[in-house]
Amino acid sequence: MNEQPTKAKKRIDLLDIYRGFAILGIFVVNIVIMNSTFLNQDEFAKQWTSNIDLFSVKTLQLFFYTKFFPIFSLLFGLGISMQALKLFDQNKLSFAFFARRMFILFIIGALHITFLWSGDVLNLYAVLGLFTTLMIKKSNKLILSLSVLFFCFPFYDQLLEYFFNLVNFRPETYLSDHSGATVNQIIKKGNYLEGMRLRFLEYLTNIPMLFGFLAPIAISMFLLGLYIGKNKIYKSLDSFVLRIKKPMLLFAVITNAYRLMFLFVIVEHEIFSSKINRQLFIKTMVLSDVVMGLFYLWVIGWLYCNTKWKKIISPLRYVGRMALTNYVMQSFIGLILFSSIGFGLYETLSPSETLSIAITVFIFQMLFSKIWLGHFRFGPLEWVWRCLTYKELLPIRKKVSISDNQF
Repeated sequence: MNEQPTKAKKRIDLLDIYRGFAILGIFVVNIVIMNSTFLNQDEFAKQWTSNIDLFSVKTLQLFFYTKFFPIFSLLFGLGISMQALKLFDQNKLSFAFFARRMFILFIIGALHITFLWSGDVLNLYAVLGLFTTLMIKKSNKLILSLSVLFFCFPFYDQLLEYFFNLVNFRPETYLSDHSGATVNQIIKKGNYLEGMRLRFLEYLTNIPMLFGFLAPIAISMFLLGLYIGKNKIYKSLDSFVLRIKKPMLLFAVITNAYRLMFLFVIVEHEIFSSKINRQLFIKTMVLSDVVMGLFYLWVIGWLYCNTKWKKIISPLRYVGRMALTNYVMQSFIGLILFSSIGFGLYETLSPSETLSIAITVFIFQMLFSKIWLGHFRFGPLEWVWRCLTYKELLPIRKKVSISDNQF
């Protein structure tokens, strides 16, 4: 089949704004991990006791943790469905096309892990994205049911542990020879090759969290995005936002009440010491965080469609149009900030400082993205991904207004 790039009639600015917003939230969370890895994070965090740092930590817990990964995943699933349905309408839908597209994304993710940062999710997105493309022609009822099932199923940890025992895979052993101090030494003083080896070991060690915690959220949101795409809800977002106003406000009140109870009451209570209770409370907290992330999207949509805030939030779209480039760029900036090949600031920045840097970097990315898109049709990594997908060297310089609604 002769595969040619599809052309969109017009970009949907609000979807790009959502993507830009997700990129901001992801970096606010990721920079904390870049500053101190999971191996030493709890101990490192104890030293920051000033009011501004305690306030920053609570801000992250209340407004950022576990809220932006679901948003990013939802938008990725929506992007897949929009492209697939466009190809389907043109009788050009091909599994081979999406398999190649996801394989290239997987390679980009592998390079990202190797050369920049171990916290990559592009590999996971590539694998789950391929599964999502297989669901394109399934019924809306099945897609929505699977979305709920994947999210609510409570036994991922046990299944993963059983599978790891079956194949004799022990991810906890990969960093068993390392302590917080040795990791600190490698990142701040080690050479680049030592950093690459550490990133690989960190990725292997984090596989249980990647597939036991993040993957269920991701596939659930992918399928929800697919459902939204199949039903073309994105074509009437203004009316959809108004239609769901009451339930979204209700869900926001309920989930925020629980999140506040969890952070300030439940974790300090004796009931939280029980393993079964703890798992239940944490699972409910994750559900609340995901709902809060979806509420963020509703708020932005309402402000964009119904208020003068449209002009204020519109610049987010520049970052969103270059989501892949900006996501990887953040990892590069983190490498320069924290590792030995740059400023070596690993485990020196306070929570308030990492939050301030994340916001500053994002402002820079908005300006950079706007300037770049003034001259080019795609972000650099988006262009590479697109060229490899279509097996064709596509023009990148901007001559006419052409858009691409994919991540």
